[in-house]
Formats: sequence, structure tokens, C-alpha cells
Amino acid sequence: MTAPDNPDNVEALLFDLGGVVVEIDFGLAIDSWATHSRLSASEIRDRFAMDAVYEQHERGEIGAVEYFGHLRAELELDASDEEILAGWNAIIIGDIAESLGYVATAREKLPCYLFSNSNAVHVDTWPSVCPVATTAFDRIFVSFEMGLRKPERAAFEAISEAIGTPLSSVLFFDDTLENVEAARAAGLPAVHVRSPVDVRQALAEIGLL
Repeated sequence: MTAPDNPDNVEALLFDLGGVVVEIDFGLAIDSWATHSRLSASEIRDRFAMDAVYEQHERGEIGAVEYFGHLRAELELDASDEEILAGWNAIIIGDIAESLGYVATAREKLPCYLFSNSNAVHVDTWPSVCPVATTAFDRIFVSFEMGLRKPERAAFEAISEAIGTPLSSVLFFDDTLENVEAARAAGLPAVHVRSPVDVRQALAEIGLL
């Protein structure tokens, strides 16, 4: 965790979704898809990758049908789009109540925003699977709507412009170290979240808890 050099300079908070305020588990998708493949769950896990096509899906450059076709070929799935979708949506487990409680307290003093690398299919499931997270923020930024995704510097710059807050005044929380390091390189103070404890400690250090 890295606290900002000047806590008084923080004007807004920006949170990742999965692993920070919502629990996710890609293993649940792997297990689901294994029932439709000649490959074992272990082999599917080895083959599944956040590759160029995955990134295109998250930027909204391709839709779910095209992405599911890619998964069908890569993972040797004998499955319909609906069956692939069932595994895909199983990834999202639900709200992380502890972290969201800290967000609610912090939001009484500073605006709080959400920035998720995600796709249209998953966003459609959010209201039913993680209803608190979808209403806990002043604004939600999603990669497929922006055409930009973490860890791209342009994504952070676009959010900074949209909320009217300098990059150096936006405290960012993410569970992926690559995204945290990219945010820092772009000028944002950033916290690597491994558990709700990291969220609580960072907010306490800047006087929000």
C-alpha cells in the first residue's frame, strides 16, 4: 500500500470493482466450462488467457457472441452461447460488504468513483449479483463504454478529465499490481488492495475513517 504524499491533496477516490468491492472467482467459470469440454479444468485454466481478444471484448471492440466464439475454439467447448454465458457470469460472486462500508463512510466527505475493466454482459448482471456496489458510487466508468481499459494511461486521463480532478488528486484502489503501477506512473497515488484491510488503512491514513 502507498499512501499519498500529501493526504490533503486527495479530492476524489477511484475504486476497481473485482477484488476490491466485489468478490470474483474465475475458477467458477473454469469449472463450469469443463463440463462442456474434452479438456480438464486444469487444462482449461492453463489455456484461458486475458489475451488480445479478451482485451478487445473489454474495450467494446467486439461483442459477447464473437468473444464466446473465441472461447469455444480456445477451450474446445462443445457448448452453446448460453452455456458459455452461464460460466462467464459465474465469475461474479457478490458484494464485499466490508469494503463497501468503508466506501460509504468515505463518500460522506469525498466523491467516490468506480472504474472497472468489464464488458456489457457482466455489467448487465451487476444489479442482481452485486446491488450495493452498483449504487455505492457517484459515477461508474466501464472499459467497454470508454473504449479504454486499465492499465492504459489514457484511461486514467479520461476519467480525470470527466470528473474534473487532477490525476495527482485521485486516490486509486486496485487489486492488480500492474494497474496500480500504471496508475502511479500516470500520476495517481494508488493502493494495492489485497483485502478490505488495505482499503480501511488507506482511508484512515487520509482521515476519512
